[in-house]
Amino acid sequence: MQNKIYESRKILEINSLENLKKKLEMKTKKLFTLLFPMLLFFINNVNAQIPEGSKPAPTNIRQNDCPCITPDLKVMFKVNAPNAGKVQIDLGKIYDLQKDEKGNWTVTTESQVPGFHYYSLVINGVKVSDPASETFYGTGRMSSAIDIPETETDFYLIKDVPHGDIRSKSYFSKTTGTWRNVNIYTPPGYDKDTKKTYPVLYIQHGGGEDERGWAVQGKTNIILDNLIAEGKAKPMIVVIPNGNVTKPGSAAAGYTDEAMANFKEEIFQNVIPFIEKYYRVKPGAANRAISGLSMGGGQAFYTGLRNLEMFANVGVFSSGLFGGIALTPGAAEFDPEKAIPGILTKPEMFNKKLKLFYISVGEQDPRIESTKKIVENFRSKGLKVEFASFQGGHEWQVWRKSLHDFAQRIFK
Repeated sequence: MQNKIYESRKILEINSLENLKKKLEMKTKKLFTLLFPMLLFFINNVNAQIPEGSKPAPTNIRQNDCPCITPDLKVMFKVNAPNAGKVQIDLGKIYDLQKDEKGNWTVTTESQVPGFHYYSLVINGVKVSDPASETFYGTGRMSSAIDIPETETDFYLIKDVPHGDIRSKSYFSKTTGTWRNVNIYTPPGYDKDTKKTYPVLYIQHGGGEDERGWAVQGKTNIILDNLIAEGKAKPMIVVIPNGNVTKPGSAAAGYTDEAMANFKEEIFQNVIPFIEKYYRVKPGAANRAISGLSMGGGQAFYTGLRNLEMFANVGVFSSGLFGGIALTPGAAEFDPEKAIPGILTKPEMFNKKLKLFYISVGEQDPRIESTKKIVENFRSKGLKVEFASFQGGHEWQVWRKSLHDFAQRIFK
């Protein structure tokens, strides 16, 4: 009797195992069917050949593959995904790729303006990063990007000159209650002469970015290395913090007084004390500068101009603060006197304390007309402001040029 019970249990166990095996096989087969197009997609550019006359993008992972840039700045993309139903490129504009008999999908875009452009591959309606390209944090997520070289422009390219360092550090923020990262550029020779001190530029990223922006996409270290080697900029430390400040219990965002107070607290009570404790910096407002792009430009505007005892150099790159972008429903137009009391009615006070007030914008940026208008308004009231515009839209090439220009003007 016991043998029969044992045999019955054994049969049940075998049947259960076989049923489980079948279920797993079915699930595995289903999962493989779903993922197979993606698996093939991730073998992107296996057999890619560079079209004659074109060059691999400098942002490629493998330098003998596509994406490729033609002499007229068109971009060829190539993806091997034979089982995909539809493949597209989202480069600000959507391009449909065409499939050949070998399962290779290709497209050549229109001519692109020089500069840094985020993009995504769209496979069967799903946006993904291109495994042929480096990825960058800059659109609120990790995203592929392509850097279109600009003819006869090399200030942001690495050269045979003395090089400084980008140092990634962590500090505890009492404002956010979290550990946060900060990138710090130290100039060539920083570790050799341990008695030398340096002025400091605090530079802010834009919306959807963080402390990686100026360190990676912005090429801060290369730009400063080249300027210092040419004698065009003073050796300086550049601090690149994370400007996204979320304070417990606060939902403040944008340029509200609460949001700006949170940002100021992070910079004044956490970032600056950390830098001045661990790095050899010159004291005083004359030896500090604050600047930023887009969202960070607005942060620099408020934090710098409201605190002239801390910063004597303020740079605002491509900020939507002055207009040129859609206003939040119910929001009033920008009033500089309300934002910075005295900036229009007591300009002499600002002129006395500021060594440099600098504003820049791209010539194809929708913000340009409103930016020019605010500069004219400032100047008409007697406020000293330096203005520069550069070829390009709301993108990194303009901001690289802005830093290149701004860095030559500060700490003189």
